[in-house]
Amino acid sequence: MIKSKVLIIDDEIEFASTLCQRLKLRRIDAVDVHSGTEGLAILTKINPGIVLLDLKMPDMSGLDVLKKIKEYDPGIEVIILTGHGSSGSGMEAREAGAFDYVMKPLDISELMDIIELADNKRSKE
Repeated sequence: MIKSKVLIIDDEIEFASTLCQRLKLRRIDAVDVHSGTEGLAILTKINPGIVLLDLKMPDMSGLDVLKKIKEYDPGIEVIILTGHGSSGSGMEAREAGAFDYVMKPLDISELMDIIELADNKRSKE
């Protein structure tokens, strides 16, 4: 069972809200927001353990959001979600502290496995 709260930051509103609903159906405490700015604003209010973060957003890049999340709390596990990825951006995200890098469209079972790994890592720390 996933113990960490999950924050979804993705400008694709339908994708983010559907993913949030699917996590809630699996009894995961999840919240979705639709911009990097919103995500950073709510971060301190809800203190998530895991963030699912879109790489490309209009207001700020996912890599910039990732760096700010890690400045706030290095223990938050960030999973980058992208439909516009490359191996270079994946490496850059990992170097900045991302837990994993997943291409859209994503398989919910695969994503659940990654979330569980991130949650287990947090519970060991």
